[in-house]
Amino acid sequence: MSTLFDADAAGYDEDTFHPYVAEQLIGGLAPNPKLLVDVAAGTGAAAFAALRLDPAAVFAIDLSPAMIEIARAKAAERDPDGRISWHVGSAVPLPLGDGEADAVVCASALHFLGPRALADWRRVLRPGGKLAFSMVSSERFKPTGKFAEVIPRDLRVPGTLDEAAALATDAGFSSATAQHVTLDQGDRVRQVFAVFAEA
Repeated sequence: MSTLFDADAAGYDEDTFHPYVAEQLIGGLAPNPKLLVDVAAGTGAAAFAALRLDPAAVFAIDLSPAMIEIARAKAAERDPDGRISWHVGSAVPLPLGDGEADAVVCASALHFLGPRALADWRRVLRPGGKLAFSMVSSERFKPTGKFAEVIPRDLRVPGTLDEAAALATDAGFSSATAQHVTLDQGDRVRQVFAVFAEA
């Protein structure tokens, strides 16, 4: 599947929706995490946004070598302290120990990872750790072509805020809330759910 995203890497940062969603997710997390994990980090939008929380460390992982290469190139300017470590690899399961993370964020990727990712996020989060992820809606999500073939069959795409929050509670998280994240890009209006929960 990495080849699909490698092909999109060069133009990925031209889409302003991804960093906008990442900013909304980071805005819902507590400051000063010891370890924040950015799952399916892409070119680093959420990882770079997370630096304003003043984390001790950020662990960013993505399946696509081309995406991570772009992120690393941007890091010289955006992360001069080198708090973000960049990793190429599968996001499920994460190569982290149980209860090792204070926060997990996943922007614009759960619909490719499926529900087993939620169980793994709960594993790596310490008790009370925070989760923030975005999720497409059943009303707007109509995958076609090569991307339709990689959507997990066991994924329930939510249609309402309650259904989006239930993705987290069904995986064992508590205090789950969901909200709409909407961006008018002129030629189209884009919207996803943002879900926040606690391990």
